Amino acid sequence: MRVYHCPKCRNRVWFNNCTCTCGLMVGYDPDADAMVSEFTPCTNRDAIGCNWTADGDSGFCRSCSMTRTHPDMAVDGNAELWTRAEAAKRWVIANLVALGWFGRNDAGDRPVFKLLSETTRDGPARTVMGHADGLITINVSEADPAEIVARRERMEEPYRTMIGHFRHEIAHFLFLRLAAENEGFEVAFRVMFGDEREDYGGALKRHYAAEDDGGWRDAHISHYASAHPHEDWAETAAHVMHLTDLLDSAQALGFTNETPPDNLAAAMDIGLAVNHLNRSMGMEDAYPFVVTEVVRQKLDFAAEALDRSGRQVQS
Repeated sequence: MRVYHCPKCRNRVWFNNCTCTCGLMVGYDPDADAMVSEFTPCTNRDAIGCNWTADGDSGFCRSCSMTRTHPDMAVDGNAELWTRAEAAKRWVIANLVALGWFGRNDAGDRPVFKLLSETTRDGPARTVMGHADGLITINVSEADPAEIVARRERMEEPYRTMIGHFRHEIAHFLFLRLAAENEGFEVAFRVMFGDEREDYGGALKRHYAAEDDGGWRDAHISHYASAHPHEDWAETAAHVMHLTDLLDSAQALGFTNETPPDNLAAAMDIGLAVNHLNRSMGMEDAYPFVVTEVVRQKLDFAAEALDRSGRQVQS
């Protein structure tokens, strides 16, 4: 993610800021990828602190207009959870606009989101995250930092964040668009990831029933990626988004000024450096993954498929 500047005083403005330190009200324009001072604010600016500019006649911004359902704001705690979930979604959508998705020049379908809480006025409700034909369900209960850490530890996962959830589920949606819009994509996909037509429900049952013997590590970025080709794609594509954003953020902060010949490799090196910094503070690794040669080939495939910006995100 870039570091932005106030249109008036040129001080730094961060991606989620609504105002500059000089007092100027600012809004984020996703197509210009800039903070602007003359704009129509998103309808959700006051409700959840959305700092994006309104997009079209709906009154909502590009990101908020994709939300069909949000948590019941009358229930204690849900407003904060929704606010945090939408902030994560805006971050991910901005990354994808930079890659050529969901911008003004993209006439293709966009995902629709149901952002649901497990806390309702009728009592606890089970919410399962997932994607189905363009509809993405996200459990905003995991926008609570303590809750997401508890679930990460309970499920023995090295990484679990709201940004990660959005990237994974949107990757499922992007698969549908790539398959529909690119002749030959599915054939090439099956060579790399396997046949996604394999029974999905059965594959997941086998995955959860089997003991994790670590055999997945040679060919998959995560244990869950080994469950089914669709999940392998979603996990791999999400990691391309992780790594691309990691490199962009490092460059924006001046950690590296060179244009690397291999962006993904450069991003992985930065990930290792950040891990080392985190360890010096007694914190968890920021990028706790091992990228084997087979996984790297999958990352290259996903990076080439996802990049519609004209810039190079891989070697």
